[in-house]
Amino acid sequence: MVIIRDPLWNNIRVDGFALRLVDTRVFQRLRYVRQLGWAYLVYPGATHARFEHALGAYHLAGITLRLLDERGALAGVDPREGAIVRAAALLHDVGHYPFSHALEEIGAPHHEEVARPLITTGEVGHVLSEIAPDAPERVLALIRGMSNSPLQGLVSGSLDLDKIEYLRRDTLMCGVPYGTIDADRLINSLTVVADPATGALRIGVLEKGLSALESLLFAKYQMYRNVYWHHAVRSATAMYKRLVDEALASGALEVRELARLTDEALLHTLESRAPAPMLDALRNRRLFKRVFECPAAELDGDTGEWIASDRARAVEVENALAEECGLAPGEVLLDYPEKTQMLGLDIPVVRRSGEVMQLTSAGLAGAINLTQLSEQLYRTARWLRVFSARPVQLSAARVMDAVRAG
Repeated sequence: MVIIRDPLWNNIRVDGFALRLVDTRVFQRLRYVRQLGWAYLVYPGATHARFEHALGAYHLAGITLRLLDERGALAGVDPREGAIVRAAALLHDVGHYPFSHALEEIGAPHHEEVARPLITTGEVGHVLSEIAPDAPERVLALIRGMSNSPLQGLVSGSLDLDKIEYLRRDTLMCGVPYGTIDADRLINSLTVVADPATGALRIGVLEKGLSALESLLFAKYQMYRNVYWHHAVRSATAMYKRLVDEALASGALEVRELARLTDEALLHTLESRAPAPMLDALRNRRLFKRVFECPAAELDGDTGEWIASDRARAVEVENALAEECGLAPGEVLLDYPEKTQMLGLDIPVVRRSGEVMQLTSAGLAGAINLTQLSEQLYRTARWLRVFSARPVQLSAARVMDAVRAG
């Protein structure tokens, strides 16, 4: 057992088995992949890495499992499941690309799929197999949210420990007050219950934890609005996506290389193989400026959703707008963050009477309707934007015509 000092959780106790996973090349790479991508250009303290976040998730998994065990909630669960869950919490981010999720928006395989060979083979797979022969696949299934384990919800779900960890850590490192969560109350409210629809065991929450769940929703909204989707962060992200997309299209980079590179290694690779003025501008924080923006709340239906999913189409529209403005290809960029959920609600709630109810869009008596509120907050945090390398006149009508026609 070793103790790792951490600015958020103080002492993180890492047992010998987990330490062997930490010492693998796959996990050590996470030291050099920033948790928040380009957010450090806005919040200088946001240089923390996925390495410490993963250790924090492992720490919370250990605490939660001990609490569940003390209450007898793990009586019907395979004793090996705890080790599987702790390993999944530790390894859940090993497939991440440099600079966070951005490259998934240009068509690169999802980081959870990239993680498959990293977890099921090589050093990591060898260590995990000591738990059980099928442990690597079970860990991967938890990370991908496809496990039948009663503890799936701790790793990937509405209340997974990953969310609690990154919101607490990100608010600390950015130096903002937005990500405040009643983490202790929330973790102490987690339990294992029989699903009211299927009877299968799964992670649920005691009714006393609903106020803490509300704190999670508000914290996530505030962090998306003020940090993750800050306009300057999204400008840098849009520039980065265009740079990598063009390098992939020209053959200067290959998709299979991306998951092996760190943040700085990727930038150095781009400098040597595909130097471009935009890369120098990004390095020196000469970011493209907003020439148009509109909140999702003012858009109809699925308007603009294709921007984050159809890369070729987005580039075509960007280049058309640039030409109309007298700019070069790549000097106008569209940005509409990939659709996510403020808070996915699929949670059994144990009422004080002992009755188990599913938290749905109908809400629960005496509680905020989290489903409806989540959608409303989401639509005010997410913005459609157009960024430009130089000041240009671009009418809102022309942008909306392009987005609707695109």
